[in-house]
Amino acid sequence: MPQPTLSIEEDNLIRKLLISHDPDGRWLDSEQLLCAMENIMCYATTSELQVSDIYRDALTIDNESNIEVFGSIEPLGHTIYRLSHELLCKCSGEGDLHTRTMNIFDLLRNHRWDAKVALVLAAFATSYGEFWLIMQLYPQNPLAVLVAMLKQLPSNMNALNPRFKALSLVVRTMVDVTKCIVKFEGLPIKHLKLDDEKISTTKSKIFIAAYWITRSTLICSSHIKDLIAFKPEQVHIGVSELKDKIVILLVSKPEILPLEELFLLIHQTYDHPDNKKLEGSYEIVWIPISFSDTWTDDEEISFEFLSSSLPWYSVRKPKLLDSAVIQFIKEDLNFKDNPILVVLDSQGMVTHLNALDMVVLWGARGYPFSVLKEIELWEEEKWTLKLMIEEINPLFTKYAEEGKTICLYGSSNLDWIREFNAKMQEIISKGLQVELVYVGEKNPNEKVRNILGIIHEEMHSCLLSFAEIQFFWYRLESMRKSILQLGEIADAEIADADHILKEVSALLDNDDENNNGWAVFGKGSSPNIVRLQGNKLMECLKMFPEWAENVAKLGFIGALRYAIEPPDALNEPCSHSTVTSYEEGSAEETVVCEKCNRLMKKFVVYE
Repeated sequence: MPQPTLSIEEDNLIRKLLISHDPDGRWLDSEQLLCAMENIMCYATTSELQVSDIYRDALTIDNESNIEVFGSIEPLGHTIYRLSHELLCKCSGEGDLHTRTMNIFDLLRNHRWDAKVALVLAAFATSYGEFWLIMQLYPQNPLAVLVAMLKQLPSNMNALNPRFKALSLVVRTMVDVTKCIVKFEGLPIKHLKLDDEKISTTKSKIFIAAYWITRSTLICSSHIKDLIAFKPEQVHIGVSELKDKIVILLVSKPEILPLEELFLLIHQTYDHPDNKKLEGSYEIVWIPISFSDTWTDDEEISFEFLSSSLPWYSVRKPKLLDSAVIQFIKEDLNFKDNPILVVLDSQGMVTHLNALDMVVLWGARGYPFSVLKEIELWEEEKWTLKLMIEEINPLFTKYAEEGKTICLYGSSNLDWIREFNAKMQEIISKGLQVELVYVGEKNPNEKVRNILGIIHEEMHSCLLSFAEIQFFWYRLESMRKSILQLGEIADAEIADADHILKEVSALLDNDDENNNGWAVFGKGSSPNIVRLQGNKLMECLKMFPEWAENVAKLGFIGALRYAIEPPDALNEPCSHSTVTSYEEGSAEETVVCEKCNRLMKKFVVYE
């Protein structure tokens, strides 16, 4: 099996990490330090133990007080102190998260990789442990009461239990990954005959893992700073955080969405760079509703896990919601089976009964997520390749923005896929620039996953991942639902909506009995798209030598369209007109009528 290749971003990251890595022979028992760190986290979160028990147990920990760094002038305590300062005191300082992460690697440049991550986790555990030491002593120690008062720590932390659970889950994952790094670094690799390529691949994964552990520790430390600065009202009601903001109610079953759809929703509402511009302008509140009379154990487990993992607010005790509230949500907000996003403006007025599809398609661009905004967004859209693949994969979005010709094709028939690729490679070998992108079929299954691997080995490497293929079809389905929903609730005519709906439905409802596949050819933001299916597609490609001479004049897509439709029909003028702004180098480009798909006669207009 070929080893998975690194992305350009990962390769650049590894280069930067290696530049900051300059080990000088100093050695630290990382496993022992990690054990001490785990003990701190255990005692910090074990509220059931009596203080006297904790003191007694601490005295029985063997050798952890003797941890030291051999070959280093700087004592271990000083190193941990400096790291704690970087993590906690500078967590809201200047510089983005990546820059601050790399600063920590500069501080630890002389340590081995296992020591780097163990030290970072130990520094975090120190800060976290100090915080909880005060909170655990608070009820019975006057000194703790005074310190907590000066730090303005909240006296009751029960309302923050979901946040602590989420924090513990993240830390546990970081510790597990660190243990793998420690074990690998302890292997006598120099004395063993191992596959160099596998060792190189493993090391690359370790470098990247060390980066994300350190970066995640920075984020966790920022939460500690937030806890210290929490105001009483923030700990107790939660409603003050929503004041004067647009509030989006995510109503769903306790399991919300399939995992891949959930990841896409999180990306569009939380992780996407565009959301930084809107930070603090809106909040999402999750309201899980069970359709059974009593919550099942699986539903409770799902809610506990997701509510502590998701970046949104959630109702604390959803199973205790009043029956009148649940009835209102089901009847007035029309919640039936699928998740909905109900949007309230800053005055609490409903501006959209379900903005889920708009958010999936446009993310932050949909702000303030009202029906009027959704209509406005659709009025700006046309049926283009960019619309189909935007937000699915950054590379293909870049191709679309650059105006490259892209061919999306789908099928689960491997013989047809091989034949189609062979024919397209013949055409590409003539000097044409066409990017082939396999998108499987609606509801992709294991068969599609296996085909992806075969395409990667035998054909071309320009691939979406299996998850991205799922995103692609989910995005198309969201387009259809969004347009249909607007047609039901809004009395508005959207310019290209009928055409987009027709094309989307043709792809989603494709049920070719012979499973001969289909392809869509397009170029960036141009509405000039050709969709062909099955035998007609292959016949047209086999006739390429006959229409190849038109490519120079009409472009690949124009020549393809010319080959499909009778020349007389294409040359016959229509009554439609359009105005296209001039772009350098595009003077010879042909323009196709968006309404009847004929070639348009060119006139020059001066303004």
